[in-house]
Amino acid sequence: MSRFEADRIEKVKGALNTCTMCGFCKSVCPSFKAIGWDSALSRGRIALTYGLLNGDIEADGSVVENISTCTPCADCVRRCPSKVDIVGIIEMCRADLVKNGLMLPKHRSMAESVKKNGNPYGEKGPAADALGMKPHAADIGYFAGCTAAYRSKDTARAAMSILRKLGIDFTTVDEVCCGSVLQRIGVDEEEVVALMKRNVAAIGSLGVKTLVLSCAGCYRMFKIEYPKFVDVPFEVVHISEFLAKQDLKLSPLDGVITYHDPCHLGRHCGVYDAPREVINKFPGVNYREMEYNRAASHCCGGGGGVRAAYPEEAAKIASSRLDEAAFADTIVTTCPFCVTNLGSSKNDRRVKIADLVELVDSHLAI
Repeated sequence: MSRFEADRIEKVKGALNTCTMCGFCKSVCPSFKAIGWDSALSRGRIALTYGLLNGDIEADGSVVENISTCTPCADCVRRCPSKVDIVGIIEMCRADLVKNGLMLPKHRSMAESVKKNGNPYGEKGPAADALGMKPHAADIGYFAGCTAAYRSKDTARAAMSILRKLGIDFTTVDEVCCGSVLQRIGVDEEEVVALMKRNVAAIGSLGVKTLVLSCAGCYRMFKIEYPKFVDVPFEVVHISEFLAKQDLKLSPLDGVITYHDPCHLGRHCGVYDAPREVINKFPGVNYREMEYNRAASHCCGGGGGVRAAYPEEAAKIASSRLDEAAFADTIVTTCPFCVTNLGSSKNDRRVKIADLVELVDSHLAI
């Protein structure tokens, strides 16, 4: 086998050497909880990456699998006493694996679909058509994201319905994939940047001043990743932040409500208060926090291409999160991936999984 080309990993060689293998990440790593091997743990992935860099191990199927089962929730980064950017290292390792021709078939299919169709699901036609609303000039733009546009359509419908009920003139945009899925699985940076430029141009052409997003992953891309590569000439707001500032006339919710912090919205972007502020707008709401919440919230298991390539592992992670919410009647979250993965876990629980915008829309007076 030819020598593994570790161009990206070489750039973080110093960070690899900073990891002390202390194991602080072991208590929080979601994939370790599901798989049980140190190789499927943050420090194990650091060791594998170091081995690839130095040519000590071959990039075989087991290495690809262990690097690919990271969600990447960044809870390990929060816990790391050495402040190692573990998620960044793993994503660089994935990029080198892809560059060396080692890409999971499911991930390859998704990447090819984004390139061909503008979304990872193989759907034909623009997202705006799927949303049923043609773009037009407006100060407020709504970016649904591929999952809400083509799969979790109730989330997109609810978000748009809320905006209409509030009397806000808004527009959909000629959006394509935000690039999150490609960046997470290691696709070449140029392809991701091309998507960024295409989206920013489409949004800018409509005169949008504030872009509202209901997907935590898309929000992270526009808020954190886009400014690294392109100019973003408009305000980027998650819909929970937008709704927290609105005067919402809501009817009461039944039962005990808890909130699951999506990793992209919470640990990656630091948005914790806004969703809770919206939940507390419901009259007399019976709200209780899970033991692990905010920055310490446990991952749903659906991110980083894990659900697509390893659905059983993703379901195990989701199941453990549901156990933590056994006291609740409804788990509210603000990410269509979290809704889907938590909702698809095989379990005998009767807890309802709901996106915040769906709850707001169904209880919002016109």
